[in-house]
Amino acid sequence: MSTVLAANERKDLKHSTTTKLRNEGNFPAIVYGKTVQAKPIYINSADFTKAMREAGRNGVLTLTVQNETFSVMLHDIQTDPLKNEVRHADFQVVDMSKELDADVTVVLTGEAPGVKEGGVMQQAIHQLSIRALPQDIPSTIEADVSNLQIGDTITVGDISHNGKYEVNHEPTETVASILPPKQEEEIGSGEQQDEVNESEEAEIAENQEE
Repeated sequence: MSTVLAANERKDLKHSTTTKLRNEGNFPAIVYGKTVQAKPIYINSADFTKAMREAGRNGVLTLTVQNETFSVMLHDIQTDPLKNEVRHADFQVVDMSKELDADVTVVLTGEAPGVKEGGVMQQAIHQLSIRALPQDIPSTIEADVSNLQIGDTITVGDISHNGKYEVNHEPTETVASILPPKQEEEIGSGEQQDEVNESEEAEIAENQEE
């Protein structure tokens, strides 16, 4: 059963009205789709937080706007990191019978022996692009790193799943790897050397100008 989220149509788009909505615990949003004309709406922040906790970032929501009902997914969200509140959101109407592309967060699971031995875990891919029906899009994709030793990698093709989706990546793409401690130190020293080179270039440029 889809999570229901109530919304109200937003007819007055003036800045002062938007500010008032936010002060009352709401935030402005928009809902749109291929066969749905873009409709400005506003949503209660507490209701939105509850709905997203139930459905997940890639979950399908049943959005009700007055006497209309839409099957939607959260397409984009703008937040205020200082106030920890939603400023605006875009909801896309989806056709439940058609596949679509979505970005899903990759979560590394397990404890890698290589890290216990001093290696450094480096995650190259934090999101995977997949194609699936809206209801089959997972909230996260797990990559088990519990067998990785120093120097080992886990690729897209190594990730096993029982989900009804296709991954839009080459199987050979590296998701995560464990760097030797020495290599990690070399990376740090290389960054410091880059800073020194930039400083020297700036000094040479200043001397030429004089």
